[in-house]
Amino acid sequence: MGNVLIIGAGGVGSVAAHKCAQINGVFSRITLASRTLEKCRGIQKDIHENTGRLIDIAQVDADNVPETVSLIKKVKPDVVINVALPYQDLSIMEACLEAGVNYIDTANYEPKDVPKFEYSWQWAYHERFRKKGIMAVLGCGFDPGVSNAYCAYAQRNIYDEIRTIDIVDCNAGSHGHPFATNFNPEINIREITQNGKYWESGRWIETKPMEISVDFDYPEVGPRKSYLLFHEELESLVRHIKGLQRIRFWMTFSENYLTHLRVLQNVGMTRVDEVEFEGKKIVPIRFLKALLPDPASLAPNYTGKTAIGCVFDGIKNGKRKKIFIYNICDHAECYKEVKAQAVSYTAGVPPVIGAMMIIQGKWKGQGVFNVEQLEPEPFMEMLNKHGLPWQQVEFRSSILEQ
Repeated sequence: MGNVLIIGAGGVGSVAAHKCAQINGVFSRITLASRTLEKCRGIQKDIHENTGRLIDIAQVDADNVPETVSLIKKVKPDVVINVALPYQDLSIMEACLEAGVNYIDTANYEPKDVPKFEYSWQWAYHERFRKKGIMAVLGCGFDPGVSNAYCAYAQRNIYDEIRTIDIVDCNAGSHGHPFATNFNPEINIREITQNGKYWESGRWIETKPMEISVDFDYPEVGPRKSYLLFHEELESLVRHIKGLQRIRFWMTFSENYLTHLRVLQNVGMTRVDEVEFEGKKIVPIRFLKALLPDPASLAPNYTGKTAIGCVFDGIKNGKRKKIFIYNICDHAECYKEVKAQAVSYTAGVPPVIGAMMIIQGKWKGQGVFNVEQLEPEPFMEMLNKHGLPWQQVEFRSSILEQ
């Protein structure tokens, strides 16, 4: 039986705590910690009402390494699930190193004051984790995370050689607000306003933000305009998928969303640098975050589905083979189960399964790993059992061949 500490009590942290509580045979003790203890209390109450289990809660400033180390040593978890902000990845990794505890997160590190994200900062911890004899699993959400496992599975079980991968992410849900983001507004807006980037023929090719788009026909959703973005799993997958010639990432946005975003950019509300306002320094995007709905608050009225997956094109037994591995998730069903919308659900379930893999000894290693470096089969088997079933179909569309 395992002991887990979850740091972060937003929408994803709530899902992770709920799912851990559902899996009695693996997680004997669950502690949820956040800077805001009141959020933890609300989640604790919901879980007790839904499952009868009473999880532990704690207050912690995840930016404060000594404080986080003290909590880890008190809780003595087998693994720390970090679903706090990406800014806090390195401080939580430092705390896990000092305490000698395994680590898992869902999004790679990015500095607070620069809209940039990459794995280099976290990969640099490999030797320290290896020497400590513990494991760090990076990017174990859906994309990155499940998408990486799909790629590892395809490489091991379906293809002799994968030539191209297109990761496609569609949220076809409706929350009823004029403008809102499905996860932390600051992180979401910083991510999509950066230049796009994809890898082809051994080099990175950069594009203007959302300059390239295609109309992709998503299962159970239908055609949606999908925009090329840079996403962190591309960076690790080009290292670990052999023979890869091209990899891209696509995400859907409604015209309403894009119109609001363009206006906010034009008036400077997406800036990440400080500006002076009435004698004080403020960061516009953080002020905007305070004005927008909390992503967790969207869940009660959310309808529609998400569709996320990987389109593969490659060779098997000398013949070309194209397949699509994907998941469909329903916002309303997620709310019924764990009081969350599907974007939080798809991000919150995978790190719980990753923690299961570590506790049960199915993922073993010393150092820092991305999900595609680990055994995909037991992980994907648990996805089917714990709310994120996947499907594999032949893919015939020529849209992504351009």
